[in-house]
Amino acid sequence: MQQSSPVSPLTTDDTAVSIPPPEPPKVLQDVLARADVQINGTRPWDIHVHDKHMYDRVFASWSLGLGESYMDGEWDCDELDELFTRLLRADMGSAALGLARVKLIAEHLRHKLFNLQSKNRAFEVGKQHYDAGNDVFEAMLDSRMIYSCAYWEHAQTLEEAQFAKLDMICRKLQLKQGETLLDIGCGWGGLAKFAAERYGVKVTGVTVSKEQLALAQDRVKGLPVELLLQDYRDLQGTFDKVVSVGMFEHVGPKNYDTYFTHVQRLLAPGGAFLLHTIGIASTSQSTDPWIDRYVFPNGKLPSAREIATAVEGRFIIEDWHNFGADYDRTLMAWWEKFERAWPELESRYGTRFYRMWKYYLMCCAGFFRSREGQLWQVMLTHPQRQDTYRSLR
Repeated sequence: MQQSSPVSPLTTDDTAVSIPPPEPPKVLQDVLARADVQINGTRPWDIHVHDKHMYDRVFASWSLGLGESYMDGEWDCDELDELFTRLLRADMGSAALGLARVKLIAEHLRHKLFNLQSKNRAFEVGKQHYDAGNDVFEAMLDSRMIYSCAYWEHAQTLEEAQFAKLDMICRKLQLKQGETLLDIGCGWGGLAKFAAERYGVKVTGVTVSKEQLALAQDRVKGLPVELLLQDYRDLQGTFDKVVSVGMFEHVGPKNYDTYFTHVQRLLAPGGAFLLHTIGIASTSQSTDPWIDRYVFPNGKLPSAREIATAVEGRFIIEDWHNFGADYDRTLMAWWEKFERAWPELESRYGTRFYRMWKYYLMCCAGFFRSREGQLWQVMLTHPQRQDTYRSLR
């Protein structure tokens, strides 16, 4: 898919100036060859460099430098999503050189040694990302503003795919009229509203974003839904069912035991808990420094082993459903909607935000297309539950 860019060529009196591209360093060409990517090549996934400063930034901080250089217009690519798919399949993170490699190791150790998702940091991601602007998310998402992977098995549109995902969640939870549902990470209230309207349940939801909460509360008016600005560690009460969609990525390994222990306390003995989260193959996979700085600060994706270890003794695993390939399609659908809406958003956000948002969505699409990233729905039940659980799709 040919991607447009808001960056214009260098002009003088409306006449294009022809400037030969800077000569790329051979060592970088050799590294990129592993992914079948060329600098200033002719294929849609090749990198086109406008400013040689880009090379210094990449050598200094690797993926962080690559992303910041793109945000500043120092290079372009017609198909960013395919570029990232190739880079991730070739494990380009392990190819970092010199100072960049040292920085990546330091970043990995920072996540390993420190609790970056402690209670006093819980609201940082809300302020930086989810409070970015409700108009951006309204333009990009479906009508219910569901900001997580859609389910495309029988869907043709984003609207249909998100409806299918919400209904699948409610059916997996086996929601019944009059039950209480806790939604940990309720976003703009889309799932809470859906469950209350269609399944007749009473919902309590929490978010760490003030902007999300303000819009969500307006959307659920008149329904048995209570939404709060609150960290999950402060939740109290007992609920028949618990759901968490796209929030566990912000919990962090040092808090997994606390998280699952707390959810178990909140869940009624006969209850069920659906955990919807992005996952990775190995605990050795690091958080991308660019994503950490510009999109989801302090985030850390879990591995299957980390989830299973933390769940052990607290819940029974009833079902583990992976549909990670659907996230690629979801992200591309978000991008198409965002790009169509950009003329109305441009005056408020500017070119650098556009390039940052495009880079974010495209690198995430490549992450799932390369199969580096997975999307799991893990169905858990309270160990005291007596009824047999039957898995649903």
